[in-house]
Amino acid sequence: MSRIIKEIHPDILKKTARKCGARGIILPTFKQLQDPQSIPETIKNKLPEVGLGDVNPLNLFRITWENDVQTGLFGGVNYLEIPPEVTGVKARIIGLIGKLFPTGSHKVGAAYGCLAPHLVSGEFDPQVHKAVWPSTGNYCRGGAYDCALLGCTAVAILPEEMSQERFHWLKDIGAQVIATPGCESNVKEIYDKCWELRKDPIHFIFNQFEEFGNPLYHYHVTGPALEEAYNEISGDASNLVLFISATGSGGTIAAGDYLKELFPQIKIVAAEALQCPTISMNGFGGHRIEGIGDKHIPWVHNVRNTDAVAAIDDEDCMRILRLFNEPQGREFLISLGVSDKSVESLELLGISSICNLLTAIKTAKYFELDSSDVILTVFTDSADLYRTRLTEMTEQRGAYSSLDAARDYSGPLAAQGIDYFKELSYYDRKSIHNLKYFTWVEQQGKTVEELNELWNPEFWHSLYSDEVKYFDQLIDQFNQEAE
Repeated sequence: MSRIIKEIHPDILKKTARKCGARGIILPTFKQLQDPQSIPETIKNKLPEVGLGDVNPLNLFRITWENDVQTGLFGGVNYLEIPPEVTGVKARIIGLIGKLFPTGSHKVGAAYGCLAPHLVSGEFDPQVHKAVWPSTGNYCRGGAYDCALLGCTAVAILPEEMSQERFHWLKDIGAQVIATPGCESNVKEIYDKCWELRKDPIHFIFNQFEEFGNPLYHYHVTGPALEEAYNEISGDASNLVLFISATGSGGTIAAGDYLKELFPQIKIVAAEALQCPTISMNGFGGHRIEGIGDKHIPWVHNVRNTDAVAAIDDEDCMRILRLFNEPQGREFLISLGVSDKSVESLELLGISSICNLLTAIKTAKYFELDSSDVILTVFTDSADLYRTRLTEMTEQRGAYSSLDAARDYSGPLAAQGIDYFKELSYYDRKSIHNLKYFTWVEQQGKTVEELNELWNPEFWHSLYSDEVKYFDQLIDQFNQEAE
């Protein structure tokens, strides 16, 4: 029995499949997103005529890490290595590139992972329901994109203080937008709005913080992509040591669960904002690292598999955003011997990507890693989503100078320390897991029995090994019905 799909609704399923067929929609399987070479040739032949950002059903097949923007088809995994002249550490830091997804962020994958099971079971009816996407930005953009392809209504919920690029994009694609009070870390206000919307059954809530389709996408698609990137850069002397991920909704960090099965020696390190140290200090507060919402532990985070946590100062992230994107910052990095190509590629890192990078640097220093050690992470989105933040900082702080660049390099990068880093013992992890009670049992209707089940490693093994096989069977049946 599926833990996600509770019931099959044949009548709704057939009606939805016919509608998708009329719109030319074919749904990709999770296997095809993991291995795009397995996508049917009839679909591949059409893709070069479709732009990566186009609202076209064929772009569902581009919810993968292997998009080749030159050919419009698929190549190897898109990743970026940050050179030691930038990081200041000997360890190799490799990050997957999220910008090359249809929405410019890998979160469209999590959105599809949450939507697909409910769509192909008939639980979600796009001709009746409005799809509600509670988010701190990129996830609701991914959900709105999927809904635009399906021709159904998307309701995006996100904090009012998120970057204006997010709001403009959502309105342009036709989503209904609800801005809740607060900043990145005000997730409870999003949940409260979801409860309000649930009063009308027309709303179907796709809550990424509790929908297991979120970590399943990352386990089965992001995890293998990281493995492929490592295999491509590794040699006989290399040693995969760490996987770094901001906790966010608890989805991306599940790629570490996949890696740990293949490389049992690796450590999974969670990143969070120092201004809101929920995991490391049971703390709270507001911060500016957009995309890693907190003040709670996501239901879908397999906390027992997390080995350490690092808290990153949001001011460090904002300073590095300027260093990587302002002309004077780029010129300074080139003066240090960083190649022009490497400097140009740094705009592929948005604010939360920079958080992951700083966590990798901090962790490399903590464990005294050397040049044979490899750190894997994810660069979730790019600076394109934060241009208004750069403009705001210029207005607030003045034009960026070479002196600013020298300060920002010597501070957040070169002097990134090992403070605010914590290795987690068994009981540290259990205490973090227990924090889920206060959000999910007291506020969100989960049971203690369900909470205890999440501490059992067998729960996660069964989830990862069984669910996606079932989803892909249903997707294949759905596509046949749509023909």
